[in-house]
Amino acid sequence: MITQKMKYALKALLVLGDEARSPRPEPLTIEVIARRSGTPKRFLEQILLEVRNAGVVASIRGRSGGYTLIKRPEDVSISELLRLIDGPIAPLPCLSRRAYQRCEDCTDEASCRLRRVFSEVFWSYLILIESLSLADMLGTPDVAKAVLQDSATA
Repeated sequence: MITQKMKYALKALLVLGDEARSPRPEPLTIEVIARRSGTPKRFLEQILLEVRNAGVVASIRGRSGGYTLIKRPEDVSISELLRLIDGPIAPLPCLSRRAYQRCEDCTDEASCRLRRVFSEVFWSYLILIESLSLADMLGTPDVAKAVLQDSATA
């Protein structure tokens, strides 16, 4: 399950992606992004700072400033965004590619049945999640709509 923080990040990026595709894209203030995405403004500042530091968006100062998407939506990987916002996505630490840790109670990874079963499930998930980009979400109204739904209905 993705965290609420990740959901807010996706909502903000969908708004910025929609703006980037408009005929005359302009930087959007946090207030505008919050209003369009239905996301609390107080959370967006930290989230957009993280996403900016990752090189996905830029912040522009000044009177007509705000945030703008600087990566092409096709180049914004959902799996990378998940790792950035939520941390490792593996169900077990011994399956993580970037944050591998041996399980404390494991005596032999090669014969661990938990690891074997979860690795098969996780591999299927990785194939799907690593193929997704922001462009997929922007281009598929049903996917974007599902992400933008209130978490109470999901």
